[in-house]
Amino acid sequence: MSAALSDPRPAAPSASQARALLVDRYGSAEAPAGLLLNDTIAGLLSHRSVRAFSDRPLPEGLIETLVAAAQSAPSSSNLQTFSVVAVENPQTKARLAEIAGGQKHVVEAPLVLVWLADLARLEEIGRRAGHPTDALSFLETLFVGIIDAALAAQNALVALESLGLGGVYLGAFRNRPVEVAELLGLPPNVLGVFGLAIGHPDPARPADVKPRLSQRLVLHRERYDASLPQAAVEHYEAALRTFQKGQGLPEVGWTATALNRVRGAEALSGRDRIRDALAALGFGLR
Repeated sequence: MSAALSDPRPAAPSASQARALLVDRYGSAEAPAGLLLNDTIAGLLSHRSVRAFSDRPLPEGLIETLVAAAQSAPSSSNLQTFSVVAVENPQTKARLAEIAGGQKHVVEAPLVLVWLADLARLEEIGRRAGHPTDALSFLETLFVGIIDAALAAQNALVALESLGLGGVYLGAFRNRPVEVAELLGLPPNVLGVFGLAIGHPDPARPADVKPRLSQRLVLHRERYDASLPQAAVEHYEAALRTFQKGQGLPEVGWTATALNRVRGAEALSGRDRIRDALAALGFGLR
């Protein structure tokens, strides 16, 4: 007779632990009640962007583990239109940091994963089979590659955090995508969508949980509600200022920062030229 299986579901956090997680994420006034919580969801709610890493070596097999987790994410039509480049070489990381505008955590992290929207693999498979691949030149297929890369990377992030590691996404690689492609030897029809810096968090430089917008501003039921309750916006402003103060950052809140980021092409740090970069990288964009 086989042994009885134990309940595979993680145990739920205590009520006080659950409340603390939600207050950290939303602030006390906007923390939703009645959530279903277990250790998996608690881990997601505890996510924080880690930009300060210790010099502890990473465990053997980590890269392969993270890629296995990444490949377990959903993929549209099972096309699997993403790839990833694992970067550990200090010189390559230094160049990536320069491309990203001097972000020192790119150099400090022992591992940087660069996530790619990869249409070249299907193109080559089609060439070998003598089969047309004209749909690769349409914008929709690039969307599929970008979404595949994002879903895969988030799986990897959840996996690495479950191992006690930390990470931070690096969107600034899109500031100069052609230079990223040249550095990493990417063929045509491959785009570096973003990076992920990974390492052991430095306990001397801890990161806090960054508050998020109230669910009143994000969750819509049946139809979109455009009323945008001002009280929820103001609460988030206060919560984010508190976070910024705790991290030693300028207390500028969210609205000013977000609006500055979308004020015009000059705020996009070169990403306003992404269409030209995609053409240079071989994408058709029909």
